Amino acid sequence: MLVEPPVKAEIGIIGGSGLYELPGIENIRELKVYTPYGMPSDNIVIGELKGRKVAFLARHGRGHRLPPHRVNYRANIWALKTLGVKWILAVSAVGSLRGDYKPGDFVVPDQFIDMTKGIRPHTFFEGGVVAHVSTADPFCEHLRKIILKATSEFPDIRVHSKGTYVCIEGPRFSTRAESRVWKEVFKADIIGMTLVPEVSLACEAQICYATIAMITDYDVWAEKPVTAEEVMRTMSENTAKVKKLIPRIVELLPSTPDERECSCCKSLETALV
Repeated sequence: MLVEPPVKAEIGIIGGSGLYELPGIENIRELKVYTPYGMPSDNIVIGELKGRKVAFLARHGRGHRLPPHRVNYRANIWALKTLGVKWILAVSAVGSLRGDYKPGDFVVPDQFIDMTKGIRPHTFFEGGVVAHVSTADPFCEHLRKIILKATSEFPDIRVHSKGTYVCIEGPRFSTRAESRVWKEVFKADIIGMTLVPEVSLACEAQICYATIAMITDYDVWAEKPVTAEEVMRTMSENTAKVKKLIPRIVELLPSTPDERECSCCKSLETALV
């Protein structure tokens, strides 16, 4: 039996590598949320940001304790759903598969390719009730537009309005041969390890979901492998920018569900068998 949570939040923010906390949240309350799938990555921080109720969750746990393939994605999404979250703004660090998508740039992806290995549980529907949600357009287009509008107000943020994110299992990085496949055969634009199954689980939970992908480096298709020092410097700069950006996105989000111009919140209407 589900227990009604003591507080609610309409906006969920999932922080990726480098983003383990979000400044500016007021009236903070930290919750330990239990789910049928185990514990989320960390306690969820509930508070107010720009007058809106938000729930912040560090995907890898504070201190980056969890590698990508060990994140409990189902518990994370379930916990946010039970708290009343209608929107999920996810932040992630990625590598670039294109010369013109440069370290320090942001990408708001519109497609993904799943190259995980089936180790991660990908669905809430494992029997009894069967659902096949459509992921033809996997990200909330309304939320993507809001993110792009917000980024346009920050001259120091260079953003790409679309891109294909190839999600690999990890925790290792690609070989040079693999990287060339992602770039030249798959024609993907960015590469990371955490988008899947987070995005599809949000769809099953009927939550609007979009990602801010922050490029830290070129993947190894490039001649010169990037150094850890370069990655950490770029990640630090990216994190400073996204901390300024998120409050503006929160301000721009519709205040009532009726104002959402997307089908994310109705994804199960045509999915149940």
